[in-house]
Amino acid sequence: MTDTALLELRGVSKHFGAVIALHEVDFRVYPGCVTALVGDNGAGKSTLIKSVAGIYRIDGGEVLYEGQKVHISGPREAADLGIEVVYQDLALADNLDVVQNMFLGREELESLHTLDEIKMEARAQDTLQSLSVTTIRSVRQTVAGLSGGQRQSVAVAKAVMWNSRLVILDEPTAALGVAQTRQVLDLVKRLAEQGLGVVIVSHNLHDIFEVADNITVLRLGQNVAEFKRTEVTQEQVVHAITAGKLSKVPGVVDTTEEVTA
Repeated sequence: MTDTALLELRGVSKHFGAVIALHEVDFRVYPGCVTALVGDNGAGKSTLIKSVAGIYRIDGGEVLYEGQKVHISGPREAADLGIEVVYQDLALADNLDVVQNMFLGREELESLHTLDEIKMEARAQDTLQSLSVTTIRSVRQTVAGLSGGQRQSVAVAKAVMWNSRLVILDEPTAALGVAQTRQVLDLVKRLAEQGLGVVIVSHNLHDIFEVADNITVLRLGQNVAEFKRTEVTQEQVVHAITAGKLSKVPGVVDTTEEVTA
């Protein structure tokens, strides 16, 4: 791990009317490392990753990317920086095949403005192979016929295919079986091994302790703890999630509404 963070949030705040979703949050992600973002419902996890992704504009603080201050005002700017988010719903089209999903909205064209199917298929196969994804028998099968683990693999491959530097995974193992969870966790490790910064948002501490290098705990919109995974127990993380010490901040409320999820 390098000393310079790939992504750093300094004192970032975000509010929705009278509700403070994030209050002066510090957060760091390093290249080649998996950083877990944990917290109970309403802790501010979704607000934080949507702020990084450019869906929400922060109201205070600053964002640094590779040591330089940046203003992320929309998803396109985040993507141009190399930031990709794989949300829990995966945003895949069931009626399209793997290649079509991976290039959806970014299709490769030939000189006559027709789809370059050969090039897209080759790139899709190369990307899956680089991630050691071996469970998908054909990149031309429809996503509807894939298992949960295979679908997650397609969504991750889609994210990293565009020169990504930072990949954020929102609850990547939710509702997956044991074997499928194993596939996804191995994929998370491979992303970090390739030098990417990886953020995993999860309620599953067993998964977190298997893949994470660093753990950041949010509670009621504030950063209440940061741990190195090798120096902390699951019990200590649970305590930070449920009983972390917070300063009294006017407007910080304990809510599970969507805006503070």
